[in-house]
Amino acid sequence: MAEKSGDSPYPLAPSNGHTQSDQVVAPANSNDVKKRNRTKCLLYILLFAVFQTGIILVFVLTVMRTKHPKFRVRAGSFVDTGFNVGTEASPSFDLRMNTQFTVKNTNFGDFKYQVGSVTFAYRGTPVGEATIERSRVGIKSTKKVDVLIELRSNSLSLNTTNKELGSDISSGILPLTSYSKLEGKIQLLKVIKRKKSALMNCTMEIDVLSRKLGNITCK
Repeated sequence: MAEKSGDSPYPLAPSNGHTQSDQVVAPANSNDVKKRNRTKCLLYILLFAVFQTGIILVFVLTVMRTKHPKFRVRAGSFVDTGFNVGTEASPSFDLRMNTQFTVKNTNFGDFKYQVGSVTFAYRGTPVGEATIERSRVGIKSTKKVDVLIELRSNSLSLNTTNKELGSDISSGILPLTSYSKLEGKIQLLKVIKRKKSALMNCTMEIDVLSRKLGNITCK
């Protein structure tokens, strides 16, 4: 018996619901995935570059930025045998003061300063001087320096001695000022050195009755 003309001698492959046109689209989808991966990669690189730039800016604006250290009079006390103050009628003073200075370094590098001096003045006239030896202040730290100073009214003019000093002794308060400039360098990362100076400009008062130094104000 002859086979029907519509029958195929080969079995048909089972259908999975996809047409031939669907199978052609597959390469296009693969290209889209690769494109998205490249875009993500470029985005990550860009974000990393922005992050690195931010880190560098913070480093430059904080670590590499240097400020002038602060030089201050912190405290003072008087030697009992070295506290001689005259009277209103015969005004004079001869004092020995144990003075404590501070050098504050707020930088991210050591501050090395040279030998300097601090001048103490009574109403604009120098009456004493302290020598500050060369030293170093560590990163973001404060160094204390103790010096014994002699304050004498010998250098005051007769007019000043008779009028202003006599009046101040009568009131029990001797006003003083101190000023100085420590020259030095800030050393960053053990390689970079930048010149900086520590300035002092302080006012204070000596209480004659209590023999104390007080009202210390520094700019």
